[in-house]
Amino acid sequence: MASGEAVAAAMMQQHQHTQMMDPLWLAMSKLRRRRYDEGSALASQLLALRPRDQAAWYVKCKALTDSALVDDTELEDEGVAELLLDDNAISTLPRPGTSLHRPATALTPAEKVAASTPANRPMSSSGRPLTGFSRPGTASASRPGTSAAVQQTLQTALSGSRPATSRPVSCAGRPVTASGRYVRLGTASLIPDNPSDFVTVNNLDFKRYAKRQALAKVLLNFLLHRENNAAKALELAAECTKAVEFKDWWWKAQIGKSYYRLGLYREAEAQFSSSLRDQEMIETYLWLAKVYLRLDQPNRAREVYQNSSEKFPGEVSLLLGIARIYDALNESPKAVQAYQRVLHFDSSNVEAIACIANTHFYNNQPELALRYYRRLLQMGLETPELWNNLGLSCYYAQQYDMTLHCFVRALALADDDTMADVWYNIGQVAVGLGDLKLAYRCYKIAISIDPRHAESFNNLGVLEVREANAEGARSSFLTAQQYAPYLHDPFYNGAVLLYKLGDFQESYRMVQNALRIFPDHQDSLELKRILDDHFAGV
Repeated sequence: MASGEAVAAAMMQQHQHTQMMDPLWLAMSKLRRRRYDEGSALASQLLALRPRDQAAWYVKCKALTDSALVDDTELEDEGVAELLLDDNAISTLPRPGTSLHRPATALTPAEKVAASTPANRPMSSSGRPLTGFSRPGTASASRPGTSAAVQQTLQTALSGSRPATSRPVSCAGRPVTASGRYVRLGTASLIPDNPSDFVTVNNLDFKRYAKRQALAKVLLNFLLHRENNAAKALELAAECTKAVEFKDWWWKAQIGKSYYRLGLYREAEAQFSSSLRDQEMIETYLWLAKVYLRLDQPNRAREVYQNSSEKFPGEVSLLLGIARIYDALNESPKAVQAYQRVLHFDSSNVEAIACIANTHFYNNQPELALRYYRRLLQMGLETPELWNNLGLSCYYAQQYDMTLHCFVRALALADDDTMADVWYNIGQVAVGLGDLKLAYRCYKIAISIDPRHAESFNNLGVLEVREANAEGARSSFLTAQQYAPYLHDPFYNGAVLLYKLGDFQESYRMVQNALRIFPDHQDSLELKRILDDHFAGV
């Protein structure tokens, strides 16, 4: 009882001290403790009494900016607007090993043996092997500007899941627009009742702010990260860098960021390079590499990462950039070495652990993969993807007692975006155990959850062939081809089925599509040779 009274007395005393504290210092304290809403509210009260209080204005502006701040050094996904309006000239037939969108061309025949192929590792829609970590910038199908990329993205946009709209929806339920990572509809206001009471962007006198560098810096961050107004941010940064006689690296970097937001990548490259000549900073190197990746110049980006990692040894973000580029170019052995170097400096890096585990799994080393996935579990990470991968690793490592438990945990944590994949993998395990009826039901459940799950349609077609249901199998293969034109399996399976049914012409067309996706697929090459001999003898 006495202890309870002591706690109540301490809380009351703390409340009295809070009431006696200067409101501005209290607002700054809230800001330092990342209690942005409370700090902004206190600053708003001060501004209501003294509208020209620069300190209160600074605190509120920074609180609102920090509450909307994201790590913009990561490569973001491209939206429909970027696909349609991007006027940067990119080679449609790049030289081998110089483009992210033709990664397999960078390998010699000896390297292809060690590298990942569609035969031993799933590929994304852009032809890259699936890594063990989902990161921004890897979801787009191919280089913007190509007709296939634009057509596929527009089809996705026109099949939005929101009623009465044709816009794709983000995971947060917001429609994805141009620079969708930055535009947050309905969240850019400073004061919910009347946003113009705090800052009227169009009426700002940037020359006056350029003389007050501290206020100018917080205002620029506000324009970039809260208002998402890159044009005004560029105007302010240009005035400020002129005021400091073009000698401040920070303002040059902000000009580069503004150019990048506006899609002017070459101008952004020049500004970042100029900023690095004045002061070498890790963030500036990351932005410069990001520009080169957007321009589809992975080798230049890798050079930037490597040169900067020599100047900043042990910096994990630079080492991760090198590993990601190797991964994107389908150079798996080099990617694993780079991820291992990341773990040398940061033994708890989730991305490096997951990618190494993924590589071991697809290299027929499930026991090693299991060790890395268990490490992630010990670190406190608990996601449906992790439990799913643990279940598959346990199955292929012949630890059958743990397999079912892992999949049960994966289903318990899964949402609509991941549950179809979990049921698909349960179907794969059922096929391996010989329970085809269970596998059939699992694939049906996966399709009911995600009607566009191409892998389930493909495997369902294979099971239909075993049941002598040729029409159902053909329909499943065609559906899989429609939803996943980057997979070679539905085309090859469809070609084999049509060959057995006597439709040689259509079978030949499908096997050509399979070889276009995976030129080294031996079964497709053999079927094509048989069909060539047949047509030659007619």
